[in-house]
Amino acid sequence: MLDLTQDVRALTAAIVDIESVSGAERALADAVERALAALPHLKVERSGETVVARTELGHAERVLIAGHLDTVPVAGNLPSRVEGDLLYGCGTSDMKAGVAVALRLAATVPAPNRDVTYVFYDCEEIEAERNGLTRVAREHPDWLLADFAVLMEPTDGVIEGGCQGTLRAEVAVTGKRAHSARSWFGVNAIHGIEPVLARLNAYEARRPVVDGLEYHEGLNAVGVSGGVAGNVIPDRCVVTVNYRFAPDLTIEQAREHVREVFDGFEVTFTDGAPAARPGLTHPVAAAFAAAVGGTPRAKLGWTDVARFSAFGVPAVNYGPGDPNLAHQQGEYVSLPRIVEGERAMRDWLTG
Repeated sequence: MLDLTQDVRALTAAIVDIESVSGAERALADAVERALAALPHLKVERSGETVVARTELGHAERVLIAGHLDTVPVAGNLPSRVEGDLLYGCGTSDMKAGVAVALRLAATVPAPNRDVTYVFYDCEEIEAERNGLTRVAREHPDWLLADFAVLMEPTDGVIEGGCQGTLRAEVAVTGKRAHSARSWFGVNAIHGIEPVLARLNAYEARRPVVDGLEYHEGLNAVGVSGGVAGNVIPDRCVVTVNYRFAPDLTIEQAREHVREVFDGFEVTFTDGAPAARPGLTHPVAAAFAAAVGGTPRAKLGWTDVARFSAFGVPAVNYGPGDPNLAHQQGEYVSLPRIVEGERAMRDWLTG
């Protein structure tokens, strides 16, 4: 059983040592549920491998603190180990250090200054339809009701507001198939992608300021597919592009922008996820920013704050891990950063 009274650094190591690759979180979810169920000030519920614990003190405001239990596949980086002020191991940065902070708060702040919902969910690192938040929102939407949410994603102890949206599209070029010995009878579709690449090379990404934070967009080729056989002039070639867009655009506006960039070509959208505005103007968010300190920055990437935004809950990313270390074999987290993260959030919930 997890001991939630132990130091947050030791608790992080204990959580890391319970392997929880996406789709195999049960052992960790069981441990989290047992530890939280022993706390009389919390109401604990579960859906699949997602555990939700709530205070019910009757405060006018409710905040939600969330962290995912899963990690990417282990790469010879378990069990955890400590070297100096660093804790190494799979999921240390992304995001078991954040989970440990949330568990410590759940256990040691029985009477916060606002009601709190703690959400520990599964399958964040894999396809969206398996994400625990998606399932809970569908089956138990009342569990996610809140005025403000903090997602304990790794941010190196700095508030990162909102998140970028993302979409992928296939830009197709057509030609005419022919025998490569008589190529002049055909039109080579692979050669025809040159104008697509030229537009990408000339593209100037926007850097809009949204709610006081500067986002840096990007439109890039991430794949090329084409060719029939070693003796055939190909009649089709597809360039896959990824557009990371700022939260001042809806996903449909982002699609329209990509259509405009590749006007004259066949464009097919294969997937996408909306962006989320920072939400730092909300009074509860402002109180959080004041307690945590530092200068908030834009989240350059997509996170589950977009899901909370879709639920009507403003949300920010804040966690002790370093996002640049996520998913690496040599992943680690700074032990002092975990301690500082717990202190800052405790001040917010008790000040």
